[in-house]
Amino acid sequence: MRASDVGADVLEQVLGERWSCRGYTDEPVAPQTLDRLLTMAGRTPSWCNTQPWNVEVTSGEATVRLKEAMAADERFGPDIDFPASYDGVYAERRRESGWQLYEAVGVAKGDRAGSAAQTMRNFEFFGAPHVAIISTTASLGPYGLVDCGLYVQTFLLSAQALGLGACAQAAVAMRSEFLRDWFAMDDDRQIVCGIAFGHPDPSHPTASYRTTRVSQPESVTLHD
Repeated sequence: MRASDVGADVLEQVLGERWSCRGYTDEPVAPQTLDRLLTMAGRTPSWCNTQPWNVEVTSGEATVRLKEAMAADERFGPDIDFPASYDGVYAERRRESGWQLYEAVGVAKGDRAGSAAQTMRNFEFFGAPHVAIISTTASLGPYGLVDCGLYVQTFLLSAQALGLGACAQAAVAMRSEFLRDWFAMDDDRQIVCGIAFGHPDPSHPTASYRTTRVSQPESVTLHD
């Protein structure tokens, strides 16, 4: 088998097995594994090699302190505007994913208190022992955001390859002002998202489902 085939097989496996992990054990990620994860993620390509991402990573008590302080802070609002609405097929996909999650954790349709409680789990990082807060440089605009999106993807795939679980969290960006203050970021930083990560708990209810993907013809047009 050619080396290129081996590499493609490994990547295909990692892509196929990755999921948004919302249940973790208490075991911290070993320092050498964490270093390897961040080194792998740092290989992300970027526009003109600008590498605009900045990553704040918490472990152990630092994660606990962050959660507690964030829960006590009343400031809400993202640095980068969220979509004004989800329409058409985007609304359908979002709704499908949401109901898969609610069904897994036992939240019935119409249970607003249950769904709100599940939403708040975002700000507890789903019990993960670590969180990475990703920010971009505001002056780079959309291209900086694209580059940070690539970083998030590389981080998630690297975590999967290392046997870890991870979940990208847009909701965490709703606490942007608090996070910029907490980590003493420069004025030109904008919070993109958080990534909860650690050792996955395979017995957690949220590990029981996987979101679907559209078929290639639905998203790709080939031109000969």
